[in-house]
Amino acid sequence: MLADPVLSRLHGIDRDASGQIRPKTPIANPETRDTYLVSSLVEEAITSSQLEGASTTRQVAKEMLRQGRQPRDKSERMICNNFQAMRSISERIRGPLTPEAILDLHRVLTQDTLDDPSAAGRLRHPHERIEVIDHRVLHIPPAADELPARLDLLCRFANEADGEPFVHPLIRAILLHFALPYDHPFVDGNGRVARALFYWSALSRGYWLLEFVSISRVLKQAPAQYSRSYLFTETDDSDVTYFIIHQLTVIAEAIGELHTYLRRKAEALQETESLLHSSEQLQTAFNHRQLALIRHALGHPGAHYTIAGHRRSHNVVYQTARTDLLGLVKLGLLVKQKLGRSFVFFASASLRDQLGNL
Repeated sequence: MLADPVLSRLHGIDRDASGQIRPKTPIANPETRDTYLVSSLVEEAITSSQLEGASTTRQVAKEMLRQGRQPRDKSERMICNNFQAMRSISERIRGPLTPEAILDLHRVLTQDTLDDPSAAGRLRHPHERIEVIDHRVLHIPPAADELPARLDLLCRFANEADGEPFVHPLIRAILLHFALPYDHPFVDGNGRVARALFYWSALSRGYWLLEFVSISRVLKQAPAQYSRSYLFTETDDSDVTYFIIHQLTVIAEAIGELHTYLRRKAEALQETESLLHSSEQLQTAFNHRQLALIRHALGHPGAHYTIAGHRRSHNVVYQTARTDLLGLVKLGLLVKQKLGRSFVFFASASLRDQLGNL
């Protein structure tokens, strides 16, 4: 039912996540949009995988994704898969949701992470019995022979944007998030697929701002509340209102975190720009990608950068990333060193003084 908390949160999210945004906002600026988008996709990939048991630290995972190195273990593979799947969502929303698309999404998310590799991209078999247990059996999903019909029904519901009765687009996205783990069609990876379907549904209905937020980051901060929202629905005659209220609260909090993050980045940018303000020549010497790197280096002494990592962080071609870094080397802000067969760039030990001198 549309209880007051549901209506209140829907109103706030409708206002904040689907309308227009001031052109000066970094995520609305075509020059800086990709930087913030990649950062969001990295965060969602890491925390969504951690919710499912990935044990790699955020710092190691971020370096892996930004530098483009191959995963070293199962946890890193889960995160890498999740990143690739999330990057594909903007392409997937151009067509209707189909059972084949869900199976393909599962294949991408679980490749090389399952005990049985053949389980990637297929529904569970009748002998693969699944029970949700926490000291006792909490939920027994539908039988395997029901899954093809239920997956088809799920897709029909997802694609009925103008069906009757009317279902609010965000409620529809949240119900997809709930229904897939309820059916538990896969031996593993159901949660990751469900969260990806939420993004698919919300973005396809115009909630573009959600591409820049990580709901898994908020869920990871209080995983017990996430589990209880499922449990309360299960034990109260399948009343999914519990789950809807919880997810709307999570979305609103994630949007709030995004705005806080954007304010913090804007303040850091202003600080760097004020540092560069003394010279008219320097005001035009750096592009936004170089400014982002300088800003990061000022706050992370000893950090190192690669052309591949800079390229991934800003979604630019190799030559653009190389030109950015070599330009900073020429100005004495970065130091280039050979490491193995590639070059690594380190911030100068006296970076701030160098900026002052320049």
